[in-house]
Amino acid sequence: MTRLVLASASPARLATLRSAGLDPDVVVSGVDESQVRTADPAALAGELARLKARAVAPKVPDAVVVGCDSVLGLHGAVHGKPADPAEAVARWRTMRGRSGVLHTGHCVITPEGRELFRSAATTVHFADVTDAEIEAYVATGEPLQVAGAFTVDGLGGAFVRGIEGDHHNVVGISLPLLREMLAELDVVWVDLWSGPT
Repeated sequence: MTRLVLASASPARLATLRSAGLDPDVVVSGVDESQVRTADPAALAGELARLKARAVAPKVPDAVVVGCDSVLGLHGAVHGKPADPAEAVARWRTMRGRSGVLHTGHCVITPEGRELFRSAATTVHFADVTDAEIEAYVATGEPLQVAGAFTVDGLGGAFVRGIEGDHHNVVGISLPLLREMLAELDVVWVDLWSGPT
């Protein structure tokens, strides 16, 4: 059986993979995300995903390693996780009633050292939430833990009017894209299933 390792501390990514029948080990990369600077959200997500996968692969030479990173592009600005509650509130005041694009970079490295990179983009339409709703949401702490300061699979789901594209990508990992990447590297998706979920 192929060993799968997720090079990410994201509980949402892990839950998404588990709900799809996979049960990866988690090895956190420890990559300093501040070392990568670019105004292009797709390029930023991609480079961070590559760095994470490349940092973890040597530690688990028998495994297929998946590294991912997500950032939100909104009106020419790039948004990762907010630094503090004040930044999360300010960001939500900018996002409300608007649309942004959530970019997730995916990097897969096989035990043989084959590496593949792809990026996915999903448009997110935000609700026109009130200041009181923003304050209450930020007070939960959830927006401080995620790229773009929102979730679709948690408390923030009610503040997203809709999405265009793969909803898994908004959670942080595109299952259809990952399946295609693994197939290109001769890893069969259904062989990774861990059994009944």
